[in-house]
Amino acid sequence: MRRCLVIGGGGFIGRHVVSLLAEAGHDVCVLGRRPEKPDGLHNKCRYISGDYGNRSTLKEILTPGCEVIDLAYSTVPKTSYEDAIYDLLSNLPASVGLFQEALAAGVSRLLIVSSGGTVYGPPEYLPINEGHPTAPISPYGITKLTTDRYAMMFHRNAGLPVVIVRPANAYGADQKTGVGQGFLAAAIQAVLSGREIEIYGAQGTIRDFIHVTDIATGIVAALEKGKEGTIYNIGTGRGTSTRQLVSMLESLAQNDGLSVRSKILPSRQFDVEANVLDSSKLTAHSGWVPKASLGIGVEEMWHAVKSR
Repeated sequence: MRRCLVIGGGGFIGRHVVSLLAEAGHDVCVLGRRPEKPDGLHNKCRYISGDYGNRSTLKEILTPGCEVIDLAYSTVPKTSYEDAIYDLLSNLPASVGLFQEALAAGVSRLLIVSSGGTVYGPPEYLPINEGHPTAPISPYGITKLTTDRYAMMFHRNAGLPVVIVRPANAYGADQKTGVGQGFLAAAIQAVLSGREIEIYGAQGTIRDFIHVTDIATGIVAALEKGKEGTIYNIGTGRGTSTRQLVSMLESLAQNDGLSVRSKILPSRQFDVEANVLDSSKLTAHSGWVPKASLGIGVEEMWHAVKSR
C-alpha cells in the first residue's frame, strides 16, 4: 500500500484520480481549499482543508516516501487573460513553495499536472509531441510552462523526483458548467438554457477532447511507471473542431425537442487554432492508451447535465 497526497483532489479531474488510487487500496489523502469534504470524493480517502500555498500546512502533511499529485490551480485561460498578475501570483509562488517542501520532506515522487492545451502555443505540426517548441500565448500557459521549468530545475539541481503530465481538453459527465472551463460543458448548458453556443472564429477551434477517465488513468500510469524528470502528454491524438461538437449535440437536442443555435464571434487572442497531442511517449513507457469514445462520452455528458 502506497501513501498518496492529492493536492486539489476534490476537483473535476482530481476526484477521478482519487477514486482510482483508493480503489487500488492505497492510503489517499486529499488537500483542498473547501472547508468540508467535497461531494463525490471517494469515501475511503481522508480530506484536509487547507491552502497548499501555506508552507506550514505542507510541512505537516508531506512525509518521507509519500507520493504527491499536484492538481491545484487558481485560474483558467480566460480569467488569466483578464488578470495576468493574479494568474501569476496566485499560482507560481505556491508551486515553487511546494517543490521546496517536497524536496525537504523526502517525497518519493511528485507528479505535476500541467497543461497540454496551452503551453505549446500555435502548433508547428500536429499532433504535438513533448519536443514541440513551447510558445504559449496566454498568461495561463506562460505560468504553467514556468511552473514546469521550475520543477525541472529542482529535479536537475537538487534531485526532486518529479514527473510532469500535460493533459489535453478534459470532458466528462460530472464536469461543472458555468465555471469558464470546458467548451462542451458550456455548449450543453447553453442549449438546455435556450441560449446560443458561442463559437470563436469562423471555423471554430480544433481541440483534442479526452474523457476525464482517460486523463485519470494516464495520470496514475505516469505516477506509477513514468520516468523521473520526464514530461508526458495525455491526449487522444485526434482533433475535433468546436463546430463538429455542436453538430454532435444537434441530434441529441432534437431527440429532446430542443434546438441548437450558434453565434460566431471573433477569434480570441489567447486561443490557438488547433491543439492535438501525441501521447506515444506515455504509451511506450507505461502501456497507457485512451479508451473512451468521444461520441459515447458526449451523449453521456448530455444526459448527465440535462438531469442536473
